[in-house]
Amino acid sequence: MNYKPKSDFMEVMLSRGFLADCTDFQSLDEALSSGIVPGYIGFDATAESLHVGSLIQIMMLRWLQKTGHKPIVLMGGGTTKVGDPSFRADERPLLGPEQIDSNIAGIKQVFDSYISFGNGETDALLLNNAEWLDGLNYLDFLRDIGRHFSVNRMLSFESVKSRIDREQSLSFLEFNYMILQAYDFLELNRRYGCLLQMGGSDQWGNIVNGIDLTRRVLDHEIYGLTSPLLTTSDGKKMGKSQDGAVWLNASMKSPYEFWQFWRNTSDADTERFLKLYTELPIEECNRLGSLEGAEINEAKIILANEVTTLLHGADAAHAAMKTAKEVFEKGGVGEELPTFTLAANDVGDGVSIVQLLVKSGLASSGKEAKRLIADNGARLNDELISNAAMLLTVDQIRSSLKLSAGKKRHAVVFLAD
Repeated sequence: MNYKPKSDFMEVMLSRGFLADCTDFQSLDEALSSGIVPGYIGFDATAESLHVGSLIQIMMLRWLQKTGHKPIVLMGGGTTKVGDPSFRADERPLLGPEQIDSNIAGIKQVFDSYISFGNGETDALLLNNAEWLDGLNYLDFLRDIGRHFSVNRMLSFESVKSRIDREQSLSFLEFNYMILQAYDFLELNRRYGCLLQMGGSDQWGNIVNGIDLTRRVLDHEIYGLTSPLLTTSDGKKMGKSQDGAVWLNASMKSPYEFWQFWRNTSDADTERFLKLYTELPIEECNRLGSLEGAEINEAKIILANEVTTLLHGADAAHAAMKTAKEVFEKGGVGEELPTFTLAANDVGDGVSIVQLLVKSGLASSGKEAKRLIADNGARLNDELISNAAMLLTVDQIRSSLKLSAGKKRHAVVFLAD
């Protein structure tokens, strides 16, 4: 893009790689330059934590606040009851109110690490769309809101069209999701003066619907901005690891495991991730990303430290780096390694090494554990495991055991007192 942004926020979005599309780049830039712009991103409560795949959106909210504007975190207490069909092959499982509330409580913990909440002009708001969706009268909603939507146009959006083209079922319940999300933008503009909705590029159709609805109902000018959908250089979806989703809550993914995920970034992704997930100056990101050979590993350590510090704090990042050095350089156990505790009753006359690999999370199944052993990828206290039938006794576990899968994944097994 040749346009030179006037606002700090749009400069960050462009220079650091956050921007995929914008409904009116120049007008939004003018609004950001002339006053405080409230902007929101919605997060459905489908799990007890967000994972790394949501981190790009969280960083966008952080940069919005750091450049003098007002972030709004919208929890989908209402829309989660429907489920977003965007680019999914099947319908999401429907959750009950109690599970949704529990998930929202878990997700809320993440945002305090990135943005400041309060009553000031640029302090963030945390809202729940159940506030206005739960009390809707269906007939009134159809008459007042539904009449503004063209089914023909809704069917043309890629998120819906791709599902239909594959002849995969799209329920009426899911089809309503984009109307509800559009209504969210209308209500946020009406109640809180929100001018901007952000999200991943898969949300483009939903965002445009909200802008059109708000113009029709309130005659207000509002804007949409999307970030690219990230995959790693090897084509994998961002936020996944060998162990599954990389959760942001420490109770679901330890700070050490989180740090290790970033330390394992591929050479090709290092510079891009430094720009998106840290606040290091662009010039420093470019310099670190251009390192080659063994030197690029120092850039990855800096990446891991910076990202972990933002989420879990500097002490957790330092402890994770210290543990990594102990494990990989000295062959030690390390204080911050993931742990698994066994009761003596669970051990009995002996517990198999295959069971331990599965219970500790280093293998997803007994079959995978046996294959890991057969491929010389499993170690016990840094010694190669060659016998998949090995049994371990209470006395052997009492002093704690270090299990390893490959060179980079480890866990410590303890016996409960």
